Amino acid sequence: MSPRITPLRLEAFEQLPKHARQCVYWEVDPASLESDGESRPGGRMWDPEFEKEAWLSMVMLEWGSCGQVAVMCPGSDDDAAPLTGDEPCIGYAFYAPPGAVPRARYFPSGPVSADAVLLTSLGVEGAEENDTLPRTLVSAVVSDLVRRGVRALEAFGHTADVAELVDPQAVSPVLRPVVETIGDCSAEQCTLPADLLLDCGFVVVQQHPYFPRLRLELESGLGWKAEVEAALERLLESAQLSQTVGAGSVSR
Repeated sequence: MSPRITPLRLEAFEQLPKHARQCVYWEVDPASLESDGESRPGGRMWDPEFEKEAWLSMVMLEWGSCGQVAVMCPGSDDDAAPLTGDEPCIGYAFYAPPGAVPRARYFPSGPVSADAVLLTSLGVEGAEENDTLPRTLVSAVVSDLVRRGVRALEAFGHTADVAELVDPQAVSPVLRPVVETIGDCSAEQCTLPADLLLDCGFVVVQQHPYFPRLRLELESGLGWKAEVEAALERLLESAQLSQTVGAGSVSR
């Protein structure tokens, strides 16, 4: 049974995996984080799920859909069947205009291009069993943005060397706003692997030893999707042909 990709609805927020609901790495300006990690400026208690849901609500209201989710639909292989809202979420991707993403302006490989939307987060539950799902989610993001007339999708990736940045207080002042986090987030966990982005057709447009910026031209993205689908069709046809030839052979 293949997962079903659908735009994220605010009513389905509780379906998201725990980390997706509580991670506000991209959505909250690191300059506003209090050192004790327990409260927000003005003394208001810290609630990451409230912050994340409020951000999603704001972006959806002002800009439109900003997430794609992969859900499993037990008992139905019909993509047109209505969702009940109880389907388990096994993957997600968030994206938004860079101006709506406070953390984006701190990356040394920025800024994001004026004609691009920023892909911020992509997560898959049980990644070993769903190794093709990241590409499927990126494809859903691309399809949505192309329909909306967006020219490019960009992302800040991380390299393997990001593991060196374990202590935010020990890094350079330029990188400190990038690696400062709250809760169980980290720059390595909450940014996308550069290798994954390259596998999805992105190209590096601004090099950086830890956080390169990558770009996917959306026309190229659609071409990439078509090429993948054509390759799968060729493999299927080849397999069917082999079975046919094998079935017609005579053992001696």
